[in-house]
Amino acid sequence: MIYAIVACEAGFWLVLLAGLALRYLGGLHRAGAVVLACVPLVDLALLVFTVLHLRSGAAIEPLDGLAAVYLGVSVGFGKPMLTWADARFGHRFAGGPAPVKPPKAGPAHARRERRLWYRHLLAFAVGSVLLLAGAALVGGQPGPLLTWFTGGQTAQLLSWIPRWGVVLVIDFLWSFSYTFWPRRPRTS
Repeated sequence: MIYAIVACEAGFWLVLLAGLALRYLGGLHRAGAVVLACVPLVDLALLVFTVLHLRSGAAIEPLDGLAAVYLGVSVGFGKPMLTWADARFGHRFAGGPAPVKPPKAGPAHARRERRLWYRHLLAFAVGSVLLLAGAALVGGQPGPLLTWFTGGQTAQLLSWIPRWGVVLVIDFLWSFSYTFWPRRPRTS
């Protein structure tokens, strides 16, 4: 399973770079846009592979839940990653404007940190739904939550939810701390 996740991550960056290269190096804006529109197909391929893997009856391993985490992060942070890469590639290879640097202090920085946390919350929600769906797909009766508490085969899938939840809470505390204690601008 880990090979599929690594292959999809590599595929994500290859498709992204191919689309940006067509757009900025080849001057083929439409073709580049079409290739960039295919980036979510890499995630779809991982989803299909994961469902087939879970339905095959293979033993569930702890890393099988990583596919749901990957897909959740892709949904939550995919568009900003594409925008980030597009701005830098366009600046470096096509003479586009320099990318706007994110604010490093003050209320604008606090607002940005909160927005990033909301994206993390979206990623967590999507990943958790996928983990529960995967557990239901494999677990059958008596239900994924009961199996989670009794230590059945799906417990390894569902164990990602509380671990990721701890990371989400830490990220919340960190991100929202800037709202109450904003970073001060550096003075030269």
